[in-house]
Amino acid sequence: MGRSPIAVRIWGDYACFTRPETKVERLSYDVITPSAARGILEAIYWKPQVRWVVERIHVYKPPRFTNLRRNEVASKASAANAKKAMNGTLKEPLALYVDEVRQQRAATILRDVEYIIEARFDLLDHSDPIAKHYNMFKRRAEKGQCFHRPYLGNREFPCDFEWVEGPIPESELAGERDLGLMLHDMVFTPVDKPKDADTVSGHTGEPLTARARFFDAQMRQGVIEVPPLAMADVGGHA
Repeated sequence: MGRSPIAVRIWGDYACFTRPETKVERLSYDVITPSAARGILEAIYWKPQVRWVVERIHVYKPPRFTNLRRNEVASKASAANAKKAMNGTLKEPLALYVDEVRQQRAATILRDVEYIIEARFDLLDHSDPIAKHYNMFKRRAEKGQCFHRPYLGNREFPCDFEWVEGPIPESELAGERDLGLMLHDMVFTPVDKPKDADTVSGHTGEPLTARARFFDAQMRQGVIEVPPLAMADVGGHA
């Protein structure tokens, strides 16, 4: 098993990698998902010319759960109303009254987690050498720089991170563990008609469809091998 060119250690007090089937009363996966790992890497370094590929996740602490109950709002501010307010055509106040939409929800989350993410990135634009992006990421990770604070599933659960030089430390978790079907990532595909879109690109405004892809996650000796996204289509749905 060869080492990936990039390895980052992350750790935090709490984490919640929400299973999509239990989104209202949140229940976390046992470990970090590849999509959450990609989000952490993008928080440290993101460029439109590169695409992150998470190849391996090392787990250093056994999954331990705790329960949390908190107040949330049942809806979010309308983007369409925000646009109308910007154009001066909104006929009602642009507001979300917490007292009217407050709900109390339970969550089963992880506590005291630590992982090492092994990854590489593919170039989408070959105008820059890949070594340039590698060195920029390494320099940022070593200095603790990031575009925004990385988090463990939810923004209220921030994490620390550090660059890993040399061999990857072995996990003390022994044996094999079947983690079941796990979300790998979302695949976004451009569509011609906005009415067919599930979302809109935040960078280009292009209408996109979104499709979740899953894979059969197995942890062996504390290591999860992440298959290429193109091969992860177990139980995927639109």
